Amino acid sequence: MSQHTSEPTRTRGRHRVFLGYAPGVGKTFAMLVESRLRIGRGEDVVVGHLGPHTRAATRKVADRFEWIAPQMVAYRGIQFPELDIEAVIARCPEWVIVDELAHTNAPGTHHEKRWQSVEEILDAGIGVLSTLNVQHIESLNDYVYQVSGVRVAETVPDKVINGAELVVVDAEPDELLARVRRGQVVPRDEVGQALSHFFRKPTLVALRERALAFGAAASDDRRQPGDPL
Repeated sequence: MSQHTSEPTRTRGRHRVFLGYAPGVGKTFAMLVESRLRIGRGEDVVVGHLGPHTRAATRKVADRFEWIAPQMVAYRGIQFPELDIEAVIARCPEWVIVDELAHTNAPGTHHEKRWQSVEEILDAGIGVLSTLNVQHIESLNDYVYQVSGVRVAETVPDKVINGAELVVVDAEPDELLARVRRGQVVPRDEVGQALSHFFRKPTLVALRERALAFGAAASDDRRQPGDPL
């Protein structure tokens, strides 16, 4: 009688999402700070993607990491840097940093959405540290439109968020507005439009409350036993 030896079941990677209520609250910076702590205790963390908007102080921290070169995707004569899934899986770190979870990939990329790319990496047993604003959560799309007047086109299914560990990154609305006015969140020539549209204080207050409530509702058992982060 022949014996059949099955391959061991691969453990799915952990997904930690740094959730904010608006651009500029400090999600990416918080993600990088945690990543430095992880490296300090011997964990293997690399950068798979950081958004081009990343601020100077954040970029200074990010430059100290090992980076996975992006996959360059040509579309209409322009080269777009996208997350290289195959390179990440081949490198096989414990954790990979993937900014902007709701991003739509350039046509010609293996997956249409970045969250789908992240799911493939998680299935390969690699942990992912990512960022997301509350307005990109699919079930909150109508609510965000009601409070902001903005219909967000890029959303992430709730099932993706429900399967992740949430880290809520918060900032006082007045402090965020000060950052916007200083040109730290949007280009200086777009500050006036931003302050009169999405970055109105009542909108930010409402979105902040929803982000905090969403984070509070996340089950505590998503954190793995013995993990201090």
